[in-house]
Amino acid sequence: MMKKAFEALSEIPNRPLLIAVTQLTSTTQDQMNHDQGIPGSVENSVLHYAKIAQECQLDGVVSSPLEVQAIKKMLGSPFLIVTPGIRPGGMDLNDQKRVTTPTEALALGTDFMVIGRPITQNESPREALNNILKGI
Repeated sequence: MMKKAFEALSEIPNRPLLIAVTQLTSTTQDQMNHDQGIPGSVENSVLHYAKIAQECQLDGVVSSPLEVQAIKKMLGSPFLIVTPGIRPGGMDLNDQKRVTTPTEALALGTDFMVIGRPITQNESPREALNNILKGI
């Protein structure tokens, strides 16, 4: 599937980036092992999926900020990492399990952050975004 997606996009001038999902940031070790039936650690699963994505010539992956350094170490810096599960300090984690603050995510080497609910569910989304930007 990833190879076919890359082949299809490679024919497009100035193609968009192609990113694969590893493990959701809401996935816990127990859920992965028991519900998904995947043995081992979440980090090993993420690294396995990231390696496959790179072998298929994708530009990067979506993963928790907690796995960024391990992915970069294994696959190199040009391989992009999009990190959801970003929560400013003191924010409700909702269903997210493997999270960091925006500042921590940047320090870990993330390339792109997804900060959804802390902004969209705030009474003042613009102010929430500005506060996040000031914090980083």
